[in-house]
Amino acid sequence: MDSDVKLFGGPVESAASLAPGPRAGEKGLKTGALGLFSSVAMGLASTAPAYSLAATLGLIVAGVGLQAPIITMLAFVPMLLIAYAYRELNASDADCGTTFTWASRAFGPRIGWMGGWGIIVADVIVMANLSKIAGIYGFRLLGFASLAESRLWTTVAGVVWIAVMTAVCYAGIEVSAALQRWMVCVEMAVLILFAVTALVRVYADGPPTAIHVSASWFNPLHVSSVKALTTGILAAVFVYWGWDTAVAVNEETSDSRHTPGRAAVVSTVLLLGIYALVATSAQAFAGIGTEGAGLGNKANSGDVLSGLGGAVFGTRGPGWFFTELLIFMVLTSAVASTQTTILPLARTVFSMAAHKAVPSGFARVHRRFLTPTWSTVGMGLVSVAFLVMLTVISRDVLADSIDSVGLAIAFYYGLTGFACVWYYRRLLTRSPRDLLFKGLLPGLGGLMMFSLFCYAAFDVYADPNYGATSFDLPFIGRIGGVTVVGLGALVVGVVLMLVITREHTAALRLQRGLLPHRLPPLTGVETASRYVPADSRAGVGGDWFDVIPLSSTRVGLVVGDVLGHGLRAAATMGRLRTSVHVLARLDLAPDELLAHLDDVVGQTAEEQSAEERAHGHGGGRPGTGGDEALGVTCLYAVYDPVSGWCSMARAGHSPPAVVDPASGDVSYPGLPAGPALGLGGAPFQSAEFQLPAGSLLALFTDGLVQARDHDTDTGLRLLAGVLTRYRRPLEELCDRTVAALLPGPVDDDAALLLVRTRMLGRHQVAVWELDSDPATVATARAAASGQLYEWGLEELSFTTELIVSELVTNAIRYASAGPIHVRLIRDRSLVCEVSDTGHTSPHLRNAATDDEGGRGLFIIAQLTRRWGTRYTATGKTIWADQPLPSME
Repeated sequence: MDSDVKLFGGPVESAASLAPGPRAGEKGLKTGALGLFSSVAMGLASTAPAYSLAATLGLIVAGVGLQAPIITMLAFVPMLLIAYAYRELNASDADCGTTFTWASRAFGPRIGWMGGWGIIVADVIVMANLSKIAGIYGFRLLGFASLAESRLWTTVAGVVWIAVMTAVCYAGIEVSAALQRWMVCVEMAVLILFAVTALVRVYADGPPTAIHVSASWFNPLHVSSVKALTTGILAAVFVYWGWDTAVAVNEETSDSRHTPGRAAVVSTVLLLGIYALVATSAQAFAGIGTEGAGLGNKANSGDVLSGLGGAVFGTRGPGWFFTELLIFMVLTSAVASTQTTILPLARTVFSMAAHKAVPSGFARVHRRFLTPTWSTVGMGLVSVAFLVMLTVISRDVLADSIDSVGLAIAFYYGLTGFACVWYYRRLLTRSPRDLLFKGLLPGLGGLMMFSLFCYAAFDVYADPNYGATSFDLPFIGRIGGVTVVGLGALVVGVVLMLVITREHTAALRLQRGLLPHRLPPLTGVETASRYVPADSRAGVGGDWFDVIPLSSTRVGLVVGDVLGHGLRAAATMGRLRTSVHVLARLDLAPDELLAHLDDVVGQTAEEQSAEERAHGHGGGRPGTGGDEALGVTCLYAVYDPVSGWCSMARAGHSPPAVVDPASGDVSYPGLPAGPALGLGGAPFQSAEFQLPAGSLLALFTDGLVQARDHDTDTGLRLLAGVLTRYRRPLEELCDRTVAALLPGPVDDDAALLLVRTRMLGRHQVAVWELDSDPATVATARAAASGQLYEWGLEELSFTTELIVSELVTNAIRYASAGPIHVRLIRDRSLVCEVSDTGHTSPHLRNAATDDEGGRGLFIIAQLTRRWGTRYTATGKTIWADQPLPSME
């Protein structure tokens, strides 16, 4: 171990650095360190088979009698179902946070945080208790029976065992794996030897208590009552707990997406075999009597194997050795489980820190060992504190905490099963295999765990006579201490969750509030959209989209992406979206709009950097601080439904997908790239395309096509494949796109805007070309009045004639020589346009009483809803928008 690293005190900063990234495989852990055999060994060791059987078999027999073997086997069913959930989820997202990460992606950061908290609660309680058990058995093995009964010395021994196992885990995953492989192999061999020897003696020279194996032992219908059956399964189901350690070390496993899941399933199957064999042989040898070596003897319920060792193997010669070896295996089983419990505990906290769900200091990785530092040492210290605290408070509370761990286990196992179903909900109809292994089996496992949780918490454990303690709670009455401790630990997690996740909740609420609540209904286009926030806690970012009504029925389409995540990225997005709205209303060309937006981004970045420097946070380190405002990408397009032309420009953003309505061909127009906003570089350039009516445009951010299971090129091909069904409703196309491109975890938020173009009919537009001659003013008035009569809009004749007269007169007076165009557009409103070759824009002013002019535009502003000027390649267009009579 490095000289500058000290466990349980002393700096670890110099030997550790923060995890490079939060995603699976990016946290800096040692990849490829474990194979399938090592992973299975981890899963088996964490369940502590020898100790679990020694401490639980007597309790199961006391509840169900001779049906103990079948109850032990039935308890395997929910564990196997949850193991399938782990396998499927790990195949898609091999993150060492397991339940925390998967539940966050399925149900959001709050539920995910509670899943991680369930793991923490279960592991801390089990570590504290297993370490003390290891201390007790250690003293017994060495012949110090008096010390084994001492609360002080067993606690000291437990602290020492936690420290030693924490140091082993700190020193590297390979050291831990090598130790576990040897210990598990010897443990399994001794248990099998014990079971075989016991069965041989039953049918050879068995003791008076021996009974032959009967088929009725494997018939659950022979259990005396449903309550006894459920209580027995509840006691037996948790002897399988711990195999998920094989998945918790997934980021350090070769073939991290498949090996850990296979190891989880293999571990549970092996546990089924060993538990069924030992339970059957022990019951056949000792019987279920309440005296002597009988499994029903309450005096032996805490350790049935040690008492049976001498009877099965004998006390002389080799028998004495095997008896002591069996006791040693119970000890090493508890020790091994203590070590392997640290692994998932530390890695869960480590992943939560990498995802910003707990303080980031817990995301530190040792530079040489490539193991979590603060999370490993920190969780060791927490376990020590928990052990000492409960020992000081009461031995009875410590005993009840052991039972209460079952509630935390059922909680996070059940949550994992439900997360698998919801996580893959879009894929369940893809194939029968997906429906079975991603839906039915995990869902059934989740329901079983949820049922066990409710039954245990509100029936069995809530009984004041169950366990060693009970509490008299206000408004509730006397409740068993196991329920109080178990549910109380989860309630503490709820309080912490509300505090810790408040920033993410605020960021998501802000992001949702800043995005369009609904897209405006427009004649020129049909639109639909989707926004998919990232699943991780820090994932809420700055992707946005918008549809902006412009003058003369034109439509502005925008999609953008702000770097960074959290509140600052969402706030930056809100400022930029507002800026785009303001600039778009000025009728700027796409390249001009992006140029102005570039200035806004640069100014915002400078202000944020100055604020950070003023507060001593530094500035300029990429990806932090004010840099959310730098490197923003944006695509802006303007579509004209009268001409069918679409003008686009982009700033570092991906071009849109365009679907031809005649052939269904999908293309990505070659737009000039342009630099990202705020970074400087070449000027932005616009490009124009003719879009026939019915064309489909897909504007999107990189998060849609850059998923963890495919690169950008593959994502673009998948998008094109979905868009070939362009004739389907846009809402359906949005759903299909999200399902095809983002079926699993979403590491970066994604925005999608689908637009189907329309064109105004000839009967909705009227155009006249006039000479630049004052005599043509009357001609323009007459033509406009006649067109309104054809459209049935005679009520607007007076105001329209006045608008046309004023605008044409100004064009003749102030514009250079050239033709004047008058255009009327009848859509949701009546638009009157006058275009000329001049480049001077008129301005509204308040004319004095003695001024001869200056009142024309003021009158137009009073008679219309909106008016403005936009520049074209040949001059300018002044437009005025009047509401139709039906809209008043």
